[in-house]
Amino acid sequence: MTLALVTMSHSPLLEYAEPPAEVTDAVDEAFGTARAFVKDFDPTLVVSFAPDHYNGFFYDLMPPFCIGYEALGVGDYGTTEGPLDVPAARAEELAQWVADQDVDVAISRRMEVDHGAVQPLEILFGGIDTVPTIPVFVNGVAKPFVKMRRIRRLGEAIGGYLASLKDERVLVIGSGGLSHDPPVPQWATADEAARALLLNGRHPTAAARDARQQRVIDTAKAFTAGTATIRDLNPEWDQTLMAVLASGDLSPIDSMTPSQMAKDAGNSAHEVRTWVAAFAALGAAGPYRTEYSFYRPIREYIAGFGVMMARSDL
Repeated sequence: MTLALVTMSHSPLLEYAEPPAEVTDAVDEAFGTARAFVKDFDPTLVVSFAPDHYNGFFYDLMPPFCIGYEALGVGDYGTTEGPLDVPAARAEELAQWVADQDVDVAISRRMEVDHGAVQPLEILFGGIDTVPTIPVFVNGVAKPFVKMRRIRRLGEAIGGYLASLKDERVLVIGSGGLSHDPPVPQWATADEAARALLLNGRHPTAAARDARQQRVIDTAKAFTAGTATIRDLNPEWDQTLMAVLASGDLSPIDSMTPSQMAKDAGNSAHEVRTWVAAFAALGAAGPYRTEYSFYRPIREYIAGFGVMMARSDL
């Protein structure tokens, strides 16, 4: 077994916003470095920790974690629509292993994933079905949120399983964050129409999806202009978290609370749970070294935008 990691911010605005050229050049360079890292590692299996944005998981049933035995991209924001190459037998084996470690996890034989899971696969591999991939949903938008130490335990349980795979080269992906506060409705303040979306907004019409996406695009333009009412980015918070992840000692993350995370870094900062789970999985296999770290606060993407790469020392 060999194990490597890529964590990266995603943004539905990558193809819809126009940051300054030097910003897009820097992001493209980071993505290119990540692609080269992955090509060199040549994974035989991917485990992808990703959130959802009320495209596949809704309040009719909202688990804190879910392992997919089958997964379909929904095609939001122009991302690829259709099936991922999920090795179902391996995913079932992983879920049983995690359950045996006393970590409760849901499973899905018909998971639907959005840009949060699809975008990294497109960026790193050029498609969503090029390498066998087990998707692991980690709730990053819907209250209530489990404690951060539960996220760490999930990652450690999955990492223990991956360490047992002697003939695999496994790439762990964490997709989400960092600080950002896009216009995702909150149940407590949502109107009746928004609550209907949060409860079960599966398979919207093209017009409904376009309208929803346009609201995000318009918010990004207002945020860039300094007129949006969403919470600002927090580069200090972002880079402090990245330093903890790079250190190999994730215990300081246990003290993070959902309310303080939202206050400090925005309501969607909870997506960093995917990074924590991914690094915990890598660390479960033994010491690791961080080989690359990139960070830029990008208002046009409504995101503290980061990319990290690490590899197990074993």
